[in-house]
Amino acid sequence: MSITRDTNIIEAVQKYPQIIEIFQDYGLGCVGCMASHFETIGEGAGAHGIDVDALIADLNDCIKEG
Repeated sequence: MSITRDTNIIEAVQKYPQIIEIFQDYGLGCVGCMASHFETIGEGAGAHGIDVDALIADLNDCIKEG
């Protein structure tokens, strides 16, 4: 499985806890945010002005290494 912009934030973090560090590197405190339970990664990153494609690439690189 790979992570996409349509992946739910909390589901991704529960399945791949190592990606928390990537979210933090991008300045996203998604894990502690209530929105993470219903927002997708694309929605969360877009709301914070983050380059969604770069974030998704880094998240997928992280889970491949782990």
